[in-house]
Amino acid sequence: MILASLFFAMATTTSCRETKTETKEVIVEREVEVEKSDDDGGILERAAKEVDKEVNEEINEEIDKIGNDD
Repeated sequence: MILASLFFAMATTTSCRETKTETKEVIVEREVEVEKSDDDGGILERAAKEVDKEVNEEINEEIDKIGNDD
């Protein structure tokens, strides 16, 4: 009796379906050309260049106001 109940429990808990799953892996490689110029920089570098330009203009104006002492 115990043997029959053990067999019944094993038969009802196992599945008769296949559990194999198929996976497909795809690797895509692409070449991308990026044009890079010398002026490319981050936002901080561009902002610093703009500030330097403005400061240099102000310095030049002050020098012109003082004049040449020769």
